[in-house]
Amino acid sequence: MSLLSVKAFFAAHAADISVIETEASSATVPLAAAAHGVEPDQIAKTICLRIGDTAVLVVAAGTKRLDNRKFKDQFGAKPRMLAAEEVLELTSHPVGGVCPFGLATALPVYCDVSLKSFDEVVPAAGATNAAVRIAPKRMAALVSATWVDVCQ
Repeated sequence: MSLLSVKAFFAAHAADISVIETEASSATVPLAAAAHGVEPDQIAKTICLRIGDTAVLVVAAGTKRLDNRKFKDQFGAKPRMLAAEEVLELTSHPVGGVCPFGLATALPVYCDVSLKSFDEVVPAAGATNAAVRIAPKRMAALVSATWVDVCQ
């Protein structure tokens, strides 16, 4: 269902972007970078977090880590990671395939400025062996993301 929802999202909103399915797993940043022939920071990882009672997605460059101080300054609370089951329930995407496209639940999406240094990034596409190649600004526009600076 998840991969199908991402394909349907692109068919409806950006028909020129194709979902790339690989034989190799791209469930982690190093695996995804190898599978797609890019640097690890070009992998746009999506993190599902809870801020108070609100679940959100933060998309950041592959090797960047959340900075708790910056995050708290931006959102007024510490981030809490969601359990894999809750991520799947809210997004329809399994951990390792989470992306801001084709979500089961409308969630606020934030893109970290760490993505802006690339012409093209490679976020997952709803499965642990699927991804897309997209310009960061276009990705943010397609999912109505807000740009933030919350990584180290």
